[in-house]
Amino acid sequence: MEPVRIDKWLWAARFFKTRALASRACDLGRIQFNGVNAKPARDVRVGDMLRVRTEGGEFEIEIMELSEMRGPAASLEARLKAAAERKAMQEYAPLPERRPSKRDRRRIIQFRGRV
Repeated sequence: MEPVRIDKWLWAARFFKTRALASRACDLGRIQFNGVNAKPARDVRVGDMLRVRTEGGEFEIEIMELSEMRGPAASLEARLKAAAERKAMQEYAPLPERRPSKRDRRRIIQFRGRV
């Protein structure tokens, strides 16, 4: 099968509502292709690994099939159930007692692996 542009595949796989949003996510570095930031025109093939960060969470994906056509969405019930589960998980997350100090922020940034 012919390779497909990464922005087109992300749109067809319903990670993004529009192809423009998928392209923008690539430009912002929210899409990694085999561990490297991906450009929108990058071709993907079966077996490639992607890391996608969206509002819905962070996903690690292995491409099993290629498609340029957008298929039907999951049922409304399944989407509502998944959203309710995400919201419930946030309720159990402990809230900080205070805002992080400058030292705390530096440690958080270091822990997350940024600069």
